[in-house]
Amino acid sequence: MVISWSYFEGASLGTIVLRAVICAAIIQAGYFVLVFLMVARSVPTTADRMREAERSLGAPKAAEGEKFSARRSIR
Repeated sequence: MVISWSYFEGASLGTIVLRAVICAAIIQAGYFVLVFLMVARSVPTTADRMREAERSLGAPKAAEGEKFSARRSIR
C-alpha cells in the first residue's frame, strides 16, 4: 500500500524504499507487542495446572519454618 501510494505520488525510488522499510519496522514492532501482551495476559491452561498438581503429589510438604538440607530424604 505504501509503495503504491509513494509511486503514484511521484516519490523517488530511495524515498519509496525508505517508506516501505519504516512501515515494515512499525508493523513488526506492533506485532511483537501484540503477541507479547497476549502471552503475558494468558491464564495457565488446564495442562499446566495438572502438571503442577502432579509435581506436588510426590513431594512431601515442608513444615512452616523447616529448612531444607541435603540430608532430608524425599520419599
